[in-house]
Amino acid sequence: MDWISHALTVVFIINILLALTVVFLERRNVAATWSWLMVLLFIPILGFLLYVILGQNLSRRKLYKWNRRMLERVQTVISEQREQLINGTLSYIDPMVSQYRDLIYLNVATNDAFLTQDNGVHIFTNGVAKFTDLLMKIEAAESHIHLQYYIVKNDSLGQKIMQALTRKAEQGVVVRFLYDDIGSRSLKDSFFQDFLKAGGQKAAFFPSRIPYLNYRVNYRNHRKLVIIDGQIGYIGGFNIGNEYLGLDPHFGNWRDTHLRLTGSVVRALQSRFILDWNLAAAIPMEVDMQYFPEHMEENSLEQVPMQIVASGPNEAWPHFVYTFLKMIHMAKSRILLQTPYFIPEESMLNALRIAALSGIDVRIMIPQKADHLFVHWASLYYVGELLRAGVKCYLYDQGFLHAKTIIVDGKVASVGTANFDIRSLRLNFETNALMYHEETAKKLENTFWIDMNGCMELTLEEYDKRSLRIRFLESISKLISPIL
Repeated sequence: MDWISHALTVVFIINILLALTVVFLERRNVAATWSWLMVLLFIPILGFLLYVILGQNLSRRKLYKWNRRMLERVQTVISEQREQLINGTLSYIDPMVSQYRDLIYLNVATNDAFLTQDNGVHIFTNGVAKFTDLLMKIEAAESHIHLQYYIVKNDSLGQKIMQALTRKAEQGVVVRFLYDDIGSRSLKDSFFQDFLKAGGQKAAFFPSRIPYLNYRVNYRNHRKLVIIDGQIGYIGGFNIGNEYLGLDPHFGNWRDTHLRLTGSVVRALQSRFILDWNLAAAIPMEVDMQYFPEHMEENSLEQVPMQIVASGPNEAWPHFVYTFLKMIHMAKSRILLQTPYFIPEESMLNALRIAALSGIDVRIMIPQKADHLFVHWASLYYVGELLRAGVKCYLYDQGFLHAKTIIVDGKVASVGTANFDIRSLRLNFETNALMYHEETAKKLENTFWIDMNGCMELTLEEYDKRSLRIRFLESISKLISPIL
């Protein structure tokens, strides 16, 4: 039939044009470029639909805007700190921090991640403790509560948090609730009904314009942040749902890492929330100094130097790729890495390989139990590549490991929302806390050693015994890993 041949010709031409766009116009890495070319050329019609939904490139779009007063304030702080780092006049509370001057400068210069040194840190490794603490701080809030989560579920934990927020809104506290439209796609308007009546505000990040079809499905706001009264901040891996309390019978114990922060670093979390809120909300919030109080809650005596690093698909530079690479290259003795998904870029794979071959103790911990099968198989493929270089791999089998933690030499650590995979490194909106503090890094290291007791070590000998079926699944997963 003529119309079928004409339609196929049109599809073929569109696919060729899209392929040329991917190769010559889109600024993608080589792996992602080849993956999209395979999809477009080998499955034309489905490939075209997948590209329209998943293949947008946000790197050239300016999504975020500061008001002029706050922009000038931020630029002044960043300029001053850059100059101090260049000329060596920055004063460090702990002389050890000066070892990481290059890493600090990288994130100040490219990410506006200014260094603060008057911070307190409390580490949570289970959901019950984290959410018990969060609810106590919510109840004590006096001015405002800003929450941002990727996944929010309408279960007993979700309802408990929403009830607490509703009570605070009724008391006159300003409460804003930001969630990702894809991650929290099961949420109904009824979940927010009482909260909105009480004066609370909510917004969805990148909401669907068409029912059941979100053309920005590939770009998700994976951040989990809470800021209370501009004085207390939370950042880490826990979302809102019963499974994060260890109540899901499939996953069982949920092992994650989350931080409660105090000190000037909270201002950086507040800034990130405001930028995301004003991009997502119908009514943007006015940037007021009440959200950046001068008097911060009294900190512990730790005085942890920190940077808040944020990244997203709109950025000119892949900040977490550069940050993690720099951390790996600066290692002198050991690198401990925990992540639920391990799909590194080639540069990162090589950096870990080189570190291990140079005699550095490199250990990677991933979950034994999979929540996304293709991602799990791809993770095993890349782990296998590193086992041959002497990297040690541990499979956590006491539940599900969801922590996103890197510790180098027991001195510097990163904890936050970014996984060690291409989705977090290139596609998601993410935020991590970089901590230049030996005592805090040692606490995180001790947690890693404890977690090892609940792991099975995956040796090269065991890995080479895997079945042909698993080898095939790993190879397929590896081919599509750049777009998983």
